[in-house]
Amino acid sequence: MSGQQFDQEFRLGLQLHHSGDFKGAESHFRQAIRTDPSQPPVWFCLGNVLQDMRRLEDAIAAYQRAVALRPDYAEAHHNMGRTLRDLRRLEEALEQYRRAAALGLDTFELRTNLGVLCADMGQLDQSLAWFEKALELRLDPAVESNLVYTLHFHPDAEPASIARAHARWNQRYALPLKSKILPHSNNSNRERRLRIGYVSPDFRMHPVGFFINPLLGLHDRSRFEIYCYSDVPSPDAYTQRLRSYANVWRETLGLTDEQLAAVIRADGIDILVDLTMHMAGSRLLTFARKPAPVQVSYLAYCSTTGLDTIDYRLSDPYLDPPSPPDIDESIYSEKTVRLRSYWCYVAVADAPPVGSLPALASGSVTFGSLNNFSKVTPRVLDTWVEILRRTPGSRLILHSDAGTHRKHAWARMQSQGVDPARLEFVGFQPLVNYLNTYNRIDIALDPFPYTGGTTSCDALWMGVPLVTLTGKTAVSRGGYSILSNIGIPELVTTSQDQYVHLATDLAANLPRLAAFRSNLRQQMRTSQLCNAPQFARDVEAAYREMWRHWCDAQQ
Repeated sequence: MSGQQFDQEFRLGLQLHHSGDFKGAESHFRQAIRTDPSQPPVWFCLGNVLQDMRRLEDAIAAYQRAVALRPDYAEAHHNMGRTLRDLRRLEEALEQYRRAAALGLDTFELRTNLGVLCADMGQLDQSLAWFEKALELRLDPAVESNLVYTLHFHPDAEPASIARAHARWNQRYALPLKSKILPHSNNSNRERRLRIGYVSPDFRMHPVGFFINPLLGLHDRSRFEIYCYSDVPSPDAYTQRLRSYANVWRETLGLTDEQLAAVIRADGIDILVDLTMHMAGSRLLTFARKPAPVQVSYLAYCSTTGLDTIDYRLSDPYLDPPSPPDIDESIYSEKTVRLRSYWCYVAVADAPPVGSLPALASGSVTFGSLNNFSKVTPRVLDTWVEILRRTPGSRLILHSDAGTHRKHAWARMQSQGVDPARLEFVGFQPLVNYLNTYNRIDIALDPFPYTGGTTSCDALWMGVPLVTLTGKTAVSRGGYSILSNIGIPELVTTSQDQYVHLATDLAANLPRLAAFRSNLRQQMRTSQLCNAPQFARDVEAAYREMWRHWCDAQQ
């Protein structure tokens, strides 16, 4: 009888999980466990539903019970690795993935998850290889988007090769939808009030949320009607702030790309703006269906989508100089529209005050980079180690989750004759604590080829000068754009040797560092980078010109 009861509860749990009733599924799985706790599959399925409920520690406990009962349960090891990765326990996640593979698991999901994890740990060659291996088993637009995006971080990826990867994505996933594009019946009055639609999973506490805030808040409602299509899985207080700016806010999580395209078309959107590109939560297959007559990419990162159904990309004269040979615009599928500044920075309301120069109290200079560790390639780390070697007594603070990649960084320093004790790692911190970390840093070092954006602005707002190195891609010129727009282009370099010299020269000039510390925040406050009203007008002028061009083409 107990066996029948177990089977009944287990089946009900599976049915409810499949239907999306997570609480009901958990209840039945736990009832099955009370009936018979010795069955590994029910612990595994409980872990899966807890993972979907974002109760990650509870999910790990359930997976651990499953593998304790069946040590060769490869799927449970794999799913535990996925949960550990979500908790940023990267080394433990890698160990679970390795166990799953050693037990014979070789699935599309495992290969994909290894690609994502290796990118998190800065192992870009391995990451790209795992994504390619996953695509050997099954073509998938999200996995290929991961590959395309990761290429931007790789120091050896040339603009032409990045463009080819985008073209391949477009060929495989977007072009087959071209036959589904319907004619647009939007009113072609050049000067009428326009409906602007923004599509994003990041209307929340996220860099995209921060940078879109001034634009949404300052749109001229007499000339533009704002629609937001929000795929945010867990809305927060910042979501509510952004929502208050929209004329129409649509919750779109769970809609297919085709369904979302139908909603946008029914709303009569004139200009549709993608804020995600190939990052997580991408809706490029909605844009491939061309639900709006004019489509634009912006903000996720400054590159290309590869889609010929996206007409324009926003940039600025520093990310994309208007004259070659700095940037070859043939790598973009969209037409580039240059604003004065790609970013508009609005400081955190409760940002801590700028502290005194740390070197004055400590007697030595502290360099720092609080960027995602995936940007810290071996070439970047070697450059930073050389800066430490030439600056006696100096220290370096980096941001990363725990894992062997930290040990590898320390070992790399030691192999080059620099005491690894001079390198300190900090993990995830609450926002104010993160900003306060800059009060321990004298000079910010921008990674390359994928430079900082939010972190660079935050460092400068906290009085920390930024040393940056420009490259051949727009994402490698973010520091150049930010520094130029606040009026200190002298901190921009064009070679690794210049980068090292500038950083070491700054470190030897404490009065200059102290002056930066005292003046940077006010300099930013009055700069183009922080001129939100002007930024909103510039974007709106760009939208109006795009619209006029479309209207003229209808004649």
